Amino acid sequence: MQTAITLTHAGMTLRGMEHIPDHSTQERFPAVILFHGFTGTKLEPHRMFLKLSRALEGVGIASVRFDFLGSGESDGNFEEMTLSKEVAEAHSILDYVKGHRRFDPARTSLIGLSMGGAVAGILAGDRPDEIEKLVLLAPAGNIYEIVQHVAGEYLADPEVKVADYGGNLVGRAFAEDLKEMDIFERSKPFSGEVLLIHGTNDATVPAEVSHRYKERVYGPRAEVHFIEGADHTFNSAVWESEMIRLAVSFLQDD
Repeated sequence: MQTAITLTHAGMTLRGMEHIPDHSTQERFPAVILFHGFTGTKLEPHRMFLKLSRALEGVGIASVRFDFLGSGESDGNFEEMTLSKEVAEAHSILDYVKGHRRFDPARTSLIGLSMGGAVAGILAGDRPDEIEKLVLLAPAGNIYEIVQHVAGEYLADPEVKVADYGGNLVGRAFAEDLKEMDIFERSKPFSGEVLLIHGTNDATVPAEVSHRYKERVYGPRAEVHFIEGADHTFNSAVWESEMIRLAVSFLQDD
C-alpha cells in the first residue's frame, strides 16, 4: 500500500511516500528509508526509488522516501540546501520511522544514492545502534572534491553567493559546509552490515570511492558490488534491475 505522507522539520514540510506491505496478519514490518541524491527527488531517475520501494514491499519490507527540503515537492529553496541540513532532516525522518505504529523500531535500514549515500552513512554513524543495515548506491563521500572541480571558479570569488547548476541555484553555504565535514570519519561508528553498489563507468562519483568507504570506514563488514558498464544512476533496465535485486536480497536476509 502506497500513501503520501508529510513530516514537519524546522517549521517546514517534507513531503514523501510510504509503502506498507499488504499483510493484514502482521502488525509491524522492517522498514527502509531511501535518501535521494543531489538535485534528485524521492522518485529519482526512471522512477528508480519507486521501483525499489515496490520491490521491498513485495518481500514484506516497508519503506519511506522523502524529498529533502528544497528538492522535489518539499518546502524550501534549493539554494538553502547544505549537507548538514539534509543530515538533520534525515534524523527527523528516522525519528518518524522509529515512532511509526506499523514499523518494527528494531529493524530500520537505510538506502542512499550519491549524496543521499553520504547522508545515509553519516546518519548511521550518528545513530549506529538504531540502524540494522546500510545500502550505499554510488555514495558521494567525495562530494567536496566534486564541488571543487565543477565550481572552483565560483568558490574563489567570495562575492558570489549562488551558482547556477543546470537551473538549480547552489548556495555558497553548501560548499562552505562541506569544507568543514569529514564524511568518512562521521560514518565510522556504524558497525552493522553494509552493501556498496557502484557502476564501473560512473563519471560523477568514481567507482573507487566505494573502495574508499570499504577501506577507510567499514572494512570486512562491507561488501562492494560493481555493476559492469553502469553509470551513476544505473540508467538502463539491466543495470537498474541488478541494483534492485542486489539491494533487496541484502535487506531481505536475516
